[in-house]
Amino acid sequence: MGRNLQSGERLRPVDLARGHGLSTQAIRNYEEAGILPVAARTSHGYRTYTSLHAAALCAFLALVPGHGHQTATSIMRAVNQGAVDGAFRLIDESHAQLLDDRRTLQAVESALRDLEPTTGPEPTTGSEPGGTFVGPLAQKLGIRPATLRKWERAGLVNPRRDPRTGYRVYDEADVRDARLAHQLRRGGYLLEQIAPLIAQVRAAGGLEPLEAALGDWHGRLSARGRAMLTGAAELEAYLQKRG
Repeated sequence: MGRNLQSGERLRPVDLARGHGLSTQAIRNYEEAGILPVAARTSHGYRTYTSLHAAALCAFLALVPGHGHQTATSIMRAVNQGAVDGAFRLIDESHAQLLDDRRTLQAVESALRDLEPTTGPEPTTGSEPGGTFVGPLAQKLGIRPATLRKWERAGLVNPRRDPRTGYRVYDEADVRDARLAHQLRRGGYLLEQIAPLIAQVRAAGGLEPLEAALGDWHGRLSARGRAMLTGAAELEAYLQKRG
C-alpha cells in the first residue's frame, strides 16, 4: 500500500510549492506535521512527491478557511493515518460550531428586536441625574436585585457608585446592557456566553452601530459555510485518489 501511495509522477518540493505561493520549507513542514503523506526518498536522500501529495496539499489549503489551521491539520493527519471516521468527526464538530454561531447571532438579533425603545433615563427619586438605582431597574425587568448584582460580577453591567450613599447607579448604557442581558438569559444563554456579546455592543458604541457589525457577522458565517463546502470537495477528491 505504501508503494502505491507513492507511485506516479515524481514531483519535487518546489513543484508543489510554486502552485500555491508557498516555500519548499513549508512543504517539508506540512509533511512532518502529517498533513501530507510521507514522501519517498531518492538514493541521495531527496524527497520525491506525487500527484497524491499535490491532492493532499490542495485539500489542506481548502480546509483551512472553513475549519481553521489547527482543525484542518488534525483532519488531514487523521486521513493520512487511516482514521477517516475521526476526520469526519472533526468536520462534524466544525459544522456544529458554525450552527451554534448562527444560533448565537440569531439570539442577539432577536434580543435587539425585542428591546423596547427607551425614551430617556429612568427617573428615580434620590438617584443622580441620568441614572437609576438597582431596585427600580430590577423591578422594571422583573428580576431580583441580587440578579443584577450577579450580572455585575460577570461583567454584564458596570454601574457606578453614588459618592454620597455608595449605592449602585445605572446610567442609560447600563440599562441598555441589562435589558439586552435579560433578553439573552430568557433565550437560554449562559452568563459567560452573554458577556462577549455585551462587550461587542459597548465597543460598537450602542445598538445602532452594532447593526453594521451584525451584517459583517452574517457575511463571515456565510463565507465560512461556503469555505467548508470547498474544503469538503477537495477532501473528497483526495480520498478518492487515496482509493
